[in-house]
Amino acid sequence: MAKSIARTGSRRNGRSGSRKSTRRIPKGVIHVQASFNNTIVTVTDVGGRVISWSSAGTCGFKGTRRGTPFAAQTAAGNAIRTVVDQGMQRAEVMIKGPGLGRDAALRAIRRSGILLSFVRDVTPMPHNGCRPPKKRRV
Repeated sequence: MAKSIARTGSRRNGRSGSRKSTRRIPKGVIHVQASFNNTIVTVTDVGGRVISWSSAGTCGFKGTRRGTPFAAQTAAGNAIRTVVDQGMQRAEVMIKGPGLGRDAALRAIRRSGILLSFVRDVTPMPHNGCRPPKKRRV
């Protein structure tokens, strides 16, 4: 029979509560990815670690309603509400994608009270790279 090895360190070593809420983030980066079907808003710190995120699907929108500007506005508001509570005052905004939620998400970010240092469009553009798929014939 094998001997059982006694554990020296226990997980419950006196630390209670979550570390996530105690961290203060004065400056961050807000990434908005707006596709035709959904809008995903991710808030990171300057190093790139994700602090908060939200999408139109997690806000309760299903099907084609996820691609609407109102769904993008709601997703941006949800993602930013948590980081404002953690003390974020300044942010940079990176917008990617061709979707309808680009402008609506940016409007919701501006209304939240966070000072925006710059807004950058980081949509990937091919320099005539891959051959596109053939045209649809309906």
